[in-house]
Amino acid sequence: MPFKRYTAGVAVAAILVSAAPVQQASAQTAPDTPVAGQVNPSSEQSPQRPAAAPDFDLAEGLVVLVNDDPITSFELRQRMLLLIAMTQVEPTAENLPAIQQQALNNLIDEKLQRQELARYEVEIPDADVDSELALVAQSVGITPDAYLGYLSEAGVRPETVREQIRVETGWQALVSGRFGPRARVGRNQVEQTIQRISAAASRPQYLVGEIFIDASRVGGQQEAMNGANQLVQQIIQGAPFMAVARQFSAAPSAASGGDAGWLIEGEVPQGLQTALNNMEPGQLSRPIPVEGGVYIIYLRDKRDGSSTSLVNLRQVMIEADADASDEAVAAATERLNALRSELTCDNIIERSRQEDGLLGADLGESDVDDLAPQFQQVARSAEVNTISAPVRTPLGVHLLAVCGRRAGGTETPNFNEIQNRLRGQQLSMLARRYIRDLREDAHIDFKS
Repeated sequence: MPFKRYTAGVAVAAILVSAAPVQQASAQTAPDTPVAGQVNPSSEQSPQRPAAAPDFDLAEGLVVLVNDDPITSFELRQRMLLLIAMTQVEPTAENLPAIQQQALNNLIDEKLQRQELARYEVEIPDADVDSELALVAQSVGITPDAYLGYLSEAGVRPETVREQIRVETGWQALVSGRFGPRARVGRNQVEQTIQRISAAASRPQYLVGEIFIDASRVGGQQEAMNGANQLVQQIIQGAPFMAVARQFSAAPSAASGGDAGWLIEGEVPQGLQTALNNMEPGQLSRPIPVEGGVYIIYLRDKRDGSSTSLVNLRQVMIEADADASDEAVAAATERLNALRSELTCDNIIERSRQEDGLLGADLGESDVDDLAPQFQQVARSAEVNTISAPVRTPLGVHLLAVCGRRAGGTETPNFNEIQNRLRGQQLSMLARRYIRDLREDAHIDFKS
């Protein structure tokens, strides 16, 4: 998916148009049935008054030094309040440690990002921050002042929001500037992806929201499972899935609210596939342990897939009707075989005009099911930009050039959409690697 600019404001906007509470599943649900609830998205709504800010029992003073840059208990408290306001997670004795850990991880990353921005002299002026705030407020139909007022009622200072927006906007600019040229996507890569999508178009497909809890960031696999169970319960009780994903997920899709897009049967890990097979649209999975962490899956929709496959064909043929002798058919076949290695999609029509007895034609794009039966096997199985072996029909002997193939239907992504998606995935991967390397090289001193 495309690499998106993401700010604290965008996440808060998501909760102002959030989903309605989910219905809790029966306690009798079998452990191997990965369904935890039914999500019922609501229409856009005005922001509701936040709950009173909780009182965290945090010792005053220094919490962490990140390359000698301090994180204070005040900053940690503010970030915890912001995270709670964004996700609408109800702080409890059970989930407060996970909220604090996530808030601290976010602050450490932000300190490292701020240090990189200073190193590369990237500055985001107040006017840009104001513009981001205005866009977010406009998206939910309120003014920037009302937007900040909503967060203030939850105990979050406007300065906290503005500075997070400033750092994250600067970070996106820095990542794009440094790594944008490395995130190029070649035509072959796009065409191979189109071919893969087209080949799998008839398989069941799932529109998925995902949350991935990275075990390495929360203290281990058991802690990841415990945290995932807490998040499932909070989502069941009404915390919006998209907002929770933005704040807690370590997957690349976190920036877009956990939107993983359409996934194809057989192209996801077995544990996730098993869960998807047992879910209906609108349902939320139980935590699914995988290597390195735990997933929570929200099945937004599913479809059987398109049975329509469109193929672009060109041909050269030698006429030989149904009554032609075996000798004539054999001669035509031999002649086309000798010519086959010289043909491509680009020259097949022109070559057919250069020799007597050859007929060339651009057959255009057709549904495979509408083609002559003798052509269908080639149309379905031959690789794009290849020339078939001779094919006999009642009209003659043919060489077919398969010059394009795609799934039918209006929902099939086009070349530019796939190119942008692949570039976004590469840029997102480079950004995650960047912050990971910064963490590994940093001196992070936790204070007791």
